Amino acid sequence: MSDSLVVLWIVLGAIAGALICLLVLWGVQLRKREARVTRDNETTDLTWGIVDTFAMIDIPTVLVDQQMNVKAASEAALSLAMLGAGRVTAPELVSIVKEAFASGEAVSRDIELARGPFAETTIAVEVRAARMSNNLVLIFMADRSDYQRLEEVRRDFIANISHELKTPIGAISLLAEALLEASDDPEMVRKFSLRLGGEAERLAGITREIIELSRLQADGAITEFQPIEVNAVVAQAVDQHRIFAASKGIDIVAAKSDNVRVLADEARLVLAISNLVSNAVQYSPDGSRVGVGISHTEGEVEISVTDQGIGMTKEESERVFERFYRTDQARSRTTGGTGLGLSIVKHIVANHGGDIRVWTKQGRGSTFTIRLPEVRESHVSDSGEEQSVA
Repeated sequence: MSDSLVVLWIVLGAIAGALICLLVLWGVQLRKREARVTRDNETTDLTWGIVDTFAMIDIPTVLVDQQMNVKAASEAALSLAMLGAGRVTAPELVSIVKEAFASGEAVSRDIELARGPFAETTIAVEVRAARMSNNLVLIFMADRSDYQRLEEVRRDFIANISHELKTPIGAISLLAEALLEASDDPEMVRKFSLRLGGEAERLAGITREIIELSRLQADGAITEFQPIEVNAVVAQAVDQHRIFAASKGIDIVAAKSDNVRVLADEARLVLAISNLVSNAVQYSPDGSRVGVGISHTEGEVEISVTDQGIGMTKEESERVFERFYRTDQARSRTTGGTGLGLSIVKHIVANHGGDIRVWTKQGRGSTFTIRLPEVRESHVSDSGEEQSVA
């Protein structure tokens, strides 16, 4: 074979080898690109274990693609009315996801979502969305409803307390001026002085109840629990209002139930029942009757206060335990009510591990019922002190 032919074969072999290397390199790059595209456009299986990770997340978290298909979701997210047939359906969330895809940057926004597919109420949600790849966006959500509700309660409380304090303070100021102008008239001085004292007492009453309510709302507000005879507590509460009731011709009838005891702070429980009796007397017509009943079943004691007053509507009964809420504004101001009494009752009962409910009908009166755990067992310790088990 001639030298030129050998050289030709060597050149052809080198060219073929180079082509083969290029083909191999192109194939490797193609496989890498296909793998990357497959990962970015994956629609059914998340092979890197993210589904298992989502199962352990206890906040609403969702991974969606550009078609709004849900690729993975935490259990907390499934409880929100945002997913339907495996898709993000809430228009507010769809808008945020599209913005995250378009901008490629994290998006944060506060929105409101329906509580459920048939719910009319909404919840306040803080949403954060970030693009994870060309076809996936990760959404985190935080429920801000409780925070929003507490903030509204705080604002309402400040507005209400400002209004309530303004009335007696303004009255005291006007009466003080009138007292100065009538300094030469002993009868007018006496009249204005009595009214001044009444407004001062009203202001002091509002202040006392605000302080009491603040204490009851604090953690560990009531710690001095002792076995208390329910009959004795009811008797103390009723006795505080017999004179006022008699002045209106109202008869307070208190039932008795032997050997019924609860574990309680006696002074606070007397205050709760006293507030109920006070309301019953104030809102009952002259010459009527107020009843205080005691009943108990195994492990449970109920104390009911029934009046023959004006009653309430359904809407009023749902709000009656709110701070500063009054069903009859004009009458409450006449009787000196602050609108805090029933709120205090509710917190006292809750701190005793019980609850309170109301039955009412317009024109028929109302019945407020406190339910508390009964002290079922008692024995005397070695030191001679009586101990009880609820």
